[in-house]
Amino acid sequence: MGDFGRFWSDGDAITRAVAALLLAMSVSAWVVILWKSWLLRRVKRDLARAVPAFWAAPDLVGARTQLQAFDREAALIPLFDAGTLAARGGTLEATSARGSQLTRRLRDALHGVLRELQFGQVLLASIGATAPFVGLFGTVWGIYHALIGIASAGNQGIDRIAGPVGEALIMTAAGLAVAIPAVLAYNVFGKLVGACEAELEGFAHDLREMLLEQDHQGE
Repeated sequence: MGDFGRFWSDGDAITRAVAALLLAMSVSAWVVILWKSWLLRRVKRDLARAVPAFWAAPDLVGARTQLQAFDREAALIPLFDAGTLAARGGTLEATSARGSQLTRRLRDALHGVLRELQFGQVLLASIGATAPFVGLFGTVWGIYHALIGIASAGNQGIDRIAGPVGEALIMTAAGLAVAIPAVLAYNVFGKLVGACEAELEGFAHDLREMLLEQDHQGE
């Protein structure tokens, strides 16, 4: 901490701006990591309970009640509502086949749910990709700034150079410390979102088939 404090006090505006940027990136990444860990864990647990409860319901009204009870993050309810929504009269949608209507609505609802589940992934990927280079820039600039200061003081002994250069390398370490958790979290969350997507696609497919079968039985 002492080395970083000395590096901060001896640094110029650019050095401090790079350090502040890395701090902001780290805070942003950890906020997203903690939030998405909580969110995806809840969604995964809800899907495991809500889907069986849905299919165990006696009718569509009871099925939606079961979804409201178990689907806390609203991952399945948008699909159900999209599938049971009646087409508006006088529209191109109303003139298309029932199967096409269901496919379009369920696809749009699924994309909306996935956008919410994937929120924050771009931020994590961006931080993971850029933080090491931001830290490297801070190191290069810190070394340059230190060498200029040593040269202007007229003292270029190796012992005087090693200290400031070593302190400047802290920025590279800080960039890696910011990037590594972001990259790991991005990969883990991508796998979890993919698993949830597979569950949601299966539910949407089964829901479409059930609704079409009910339409055939009602004819």
